[in-house]
Amino acid sequence: MDDSSNFLYVNTDDEATVGNTYVYKVNKNQEVVTEPESIEPITDKAQERKGIPLYMGVMRYFPNALREVAKTSKQGNDQHHPDKPLHWDMSKSKDEYDALLRHLLDHDINPVDDDGVLHLAKVAWRALAGLERYLTNKH
Repeated sequence: MDDSSNFLYVNTDDEATVGNTYVYKVNKNQEVVTEPESIEPITDKAQERKGIPLYMGVMRYFPNALREVAKTSKQGNDQHHPDKPLHWDMSKSKDEYDALLRHLLDHDINPVDDDGVLHLAKVAWRALAGLERYLTNKH
């Protein structure tokens, strides 16, 4: 296994950050090699968390579509960072909505893009990217 693909998830006990989870990339010796990235907790209340059907309401509804979106993520990573583990380099492209519409229009001409990825999968990826940027204020 590639050392750079290991991640360490840490819940902090600090009163100021309690409940937050941070992701650190670590090497095989468990030494931190990147700055932490905060992951927003879905909610602090167990009942509310259980009310968000991530598996039953997303994965079970769209398994084939999500598989294609995952292929899109891998293809994009291979294109922009072939030497690095799968990750979203948010600095590479910030035109989610324009790209989404271009791929939607291109789908009518030919459903498969030049790189072999379905245009509709790229539409879905761009929609998810736009939503993620909006929800995390990284737009």
